[in-house]
Amino acid sequence: MTLTQKSAVVTGSTSGIGLAIARALAREGANVVLNGFGQPDEIERERAGIESEFGVKALYSAADMSKPEAIAGMIAEAEAAFGAVDVLVNNAGIQFVSAIEDFPVEKWDQIIAINLSSAFHAMRAAIPGMKKRGWGRIINTASAHSLVASPFKSAYVSAKHGIAGLTKTAALELATHKITVNCISPGYVWTPLVEKQIPDTMKARGLTKEQVIHDVLLAAQPTKEFVTVDQVAAIAVFLCSDAASQITGTNLSVDGGWTAA
Repeated sequence: MTLTQKSAVVTGSTSGIGLAIARALAREGANVVLNGFGQPDEIERERAGIESEFGVKALYSAADMSKPEAIAGMIAEAEAAFGAVDVLVNNAGIQFVSAIEDFPVEKWDQIIAINLSSAFHAMRAAIPGMKKRGWGRIINTASAHSLVASPFKSAYVSAKHGIAGLTKTAALELATHKITVNCISPGYVWTPLVEKQIPDTMKARGLTKEQVIHDVLLAAQPTKEFVTVDQVAAIAVFLCSDAASQITGTNLSVDGGWTAA
């Protein structure tokens, strides 16, 4: 399978799952737009590394995923640079852990904006071009929390359930345009997002770091292993392939058996 002459935008791709997906798509020949926050020198190292390692073009957009106009601008920038956005991966996400009654309203709004609304705004901007060209792949990073809930994560769980619904709706709308829309729902993946939420969970539940890892995180996954970013990236690449052309509107669980119970 090759994505040569295709171009991809991957939001939230300066680290973790998003960076692994961007690198995997570039490995298949796609030009890529990276997006996200981080240290400028580290981002530039990753961007330049993708170009040199895979022989593709890689751009970086600092678009704020909480701002609709910035998201539309990022898609327009990618189309101007590459001529198309063939693959859109909506991966940007943040987390905050708190009981509902203590949950800061601004955190709720921020999580819904970045984890859910940003996907809508990016899809809205990218779909017209995909329709015009008669081909597209939209992949949304959901979560096991698109299917089940955990306490103290009201905004995140709500956003991920919303991503699953948005995926299904878009898949039905685009089914006759050779554009597939799917979401991948990982369980716990060892990423900066997971690592950063450990202190909040320790505080919320009164646990040690080791207890959070083994009794909260991996307790949910029957395999007792973290999912790897490369495993998620491989599925994203597969969803871009011709073999996956009849897979649309699905929610693919990669969670070590978490949601099987």
